[in-house]
Amino acid sequence: MVALRAVLVAALAARADAAGLRGRTALTVNPIRRVVTMLQGMQTKIVEEGKRDQELYDKFMCYCQTGASDLAASVQAAETKMPAVTSALEEASAQKTQLEADLVQHKQDRVDAEDAVKEATALRGKEAAIFAKASGDYKTNIAATGKAIDLISKGAGGSFLQTNTAAIVRSLTINMDLSSADRDMMSSFLSEGQGQGYTPQSGQITGILKQMKDTMEADLADITKTEEESKATYEGLVAAKEQEIAANSKAIEDKTKRLGETGVKIEELKEDLEDTSASYVEDKKFLADLDKNCATKTAEYEVVKKTRAEETLAIAETIKILNDDDALELFKTTLPSSSLLQVTVKDKEVRHMAIKALRGSHDNRLDFISLALRGKKVNFDKVLAMIDEMVTLLGKEQVDDDGKKVYCEKEIDAAEDKKKELDLDISDLEKAIEETKAFIETTTEELAALAAGINALDKSVIKATDQRKAENEEYKSTMAQNTAAKELLGVAKNRLNKFYN
Repeated sequence: MVALRAVLVAALAARADAAGLRGRTALTVNPIRRVVTMLQGMQTKIVEEGKRDQELYDKFMCYCQTGASDLAASVQAAETKMPAVTSALEEASAQKTQLEADLVQHKQDRVDAEDAVKEATALRGKEAAIFAKASGDYKTNIAATGKAIDLISKGAGGSFLQTNTAAIVRSLTINMDLSSADRDMMSSFLSEGQGQGYTPQSGQITGILKQMKDTMEADLADITKTEEESKATYEGLVAAKEQEIAANSKAIEDKTKRLGETGVKIEELKEDLEDTSASYVEDKKFLADLDKNCATKTAEYEVVKKTRAEETLAIAETIKILNDDDALELFKTTLPSSSLLQVTVKDKEVRHMAIKALRGSHDNRLDFISLALRGKKVNFDKVLAMIDEMVTLLGKEQVDDDGKKVYCEKEIDAAEDKKKELDLDISDLEKAIEETKAFIETTTEELAALAAGINALDKSVIKATDQRKAENEEYKSTMAQNTAAKELLGVAKNRLNKFYN
């Protein structure tokens, strides 16, 4: 089973090595070709720059021929525009100043209106508190007076004098504006000393009480009317002030927006005025120097054109030097040999490697794989599928072997326990013999390994010596060829230096 797994692993490893070899191909690029390619790129770039400069020069010369009239029109337009922009800038600045003053006034008016609402609210609160107290007193006194009238009218004047209502009426008699006769009569009636066994004229007393009640009801109606008028006045004032606050807030919002827009407009006008003034000065100066500038530009372009032609010629001659047949042959000898390149492994070689890995196996199942590989038309997918099936089957057999191994171990342990006492001495002797044999075998293997290592070392020394000699000869040849190549590159370098330096 172990040998079978080893064969399968070897076959898979051969397949992996072959796939890796297919992907590795060492490529080398001639360094002189890189130099030539770089010079050709420079040559193309110089030609493109020449075309671009020619287009720019043609446009400039066209401008020299037709630019005078355009510059004159631009100067005249600037002279007309600058006063208009200056006037608009002054107008916008004045508008900004007015908006800033209006905003300050609107903000102050809004603050004044808010303060007026606060003061009116505080005063309204005080007046409402005074009215609540006064109306409450009037209502209490009116109720007490009405109760007294009812009791006295029913002839219960004696019991009335013992109630709290009598005390309220007594206080009203003192505090209200009554005639002396009415006050004396009420005082006599309400006097506790005269109230016992005294039968007053109830009609007179009730008449005075009704008069007092009517007076208090009239006074209550007056203060109620005054309270309603105060509330209406307060509500009207608050409504008016709120409208004023809203109007000022809207004005502040609108004028703040206008102020910002005006500020932006001022900056745009300033920038426009600066640009127009600068363009005016520049156009006027350029118009005066137009002929001189055109002549200078023509002279400069002729120098650039001549220099570019000389540079193109130098690069072309350098490329010719490096592309010469003798130079190419020399550079070929200085480059690494193509024999050092790795050769792509073909499918046939992969098949041979797999067959070699399977050779020597005595398992019939692997014989089918080997037979499939020897066929003329080999599909590695089918072979791999067969290998995968074999691996799965081996896994199942391994599980069975593990189960049998556990069972065998248990049986062996039981047998050994029974024979332990009888075979103890024999076991010790056998162990000693085995240890001696193992020592002899180990020593023999170590001696053989040392001998093989010495032989391999001798062979490697001989091989290394031969390789070193070959490398030395190759080095001498390469140095000679490199020297010739360097001299040729020096010639090319000197040609370029004649132009660039």
